[in-house]
Amino acid sequence: MSGTDRPVVVGVDGSDSSLHAAEWAAAEANRRHAPLHVLIVNDDPARSDYAENTARRTAAKCHASLPQLPVTTEVAEGHPVEVLVRRSGQAQLVVLGARGHGGFANALLGGVSTAVATHADCPVVVIRRGVPTTVGPVVAGVDGSPCSQEALHFAYASADRLGADLVVMQVWHEEGLLTVPLTPYDRERVEQKISNSLAQQAAALRDQYPRVRTREVVQRGHPVAALTDAARDARLLVVGHRGRGDFGGLFLGSVAAGVLHHAQCPVAVVRSPAGSDRSTGA
Repeated sequence: MSGTDRPVVVGVDGSDSSLHAAEWAAAEANRRHAPLHVLIVNDDPARSDYAENTARRTAAKCHASLPQLPVTTEVAEGHPVEVLVRRSGQAQLVVLGARGHGGFANALLGGVSTAVATHADCPVVVIRRGVPTTVGPVVAGVDGSPCSQEALHFAYASADRLGADLVVMQVWHEEGLLTVPLTPYDRERVEQKISNSLAQQAAALRDQYPRVRTREVVQRGHPVAALTDAARDARLLVVGHRGRGDFGGLFLGSVAAGVLHHAQCPVAVVRSPAGSDRSTGA
């Protein structure tokens, strides 16, 4: 299956959050000229009818707003995280809502969304709450690593599809550089070095996506707080995540997990598998 043939997969549970996620996923699939696959994971046979009806209703709503969009449905049995991660291997993007509404809908609560986002084989977008804005920039958090370069590529492609501006942001911790505070002069030197690096990271992608207006920001502070604040009115916040493929931990201290918990806009997590410099792209 080629990249363009792979579907956008949206995990649903019948909650308002998952409905917003499905609407976002349908619009994104349409922008990508990709099919949409509506997936519900049912771990209780007594709720099979509810699961089937939820999948059909969600697909019908997406199809009604975008009649030309190919939409398929699936009710799968198993653990939500495991099923969604498996499906991510055949998808170009997975989209999830962050909150359910109790009972069966708890299958896609924030913990599951975070687990899928930090273990999936393709990029994952999590819709936290409400109807995402259709204005504002795409914000990308980078740190110069191969993983963040993947995220930057994804962000440029997303901004290009959305017709949005792009804010490329690198946030640094003074404590991570020295055990004593930097002097104002040294702090200025560090920020200039990071600014030069940021410009280099974006240079090739600027040429590849000439329609995207880009602004580069270097800021001192905590990455989660700074990125969340910068993305208050964003259409999408994009971060990278260094994955390792197993389920030994959810990287709860990571920037990806932090912004998934705090950001109000949709968050895209672009994960690089351990030992790989490149993952599935934009």
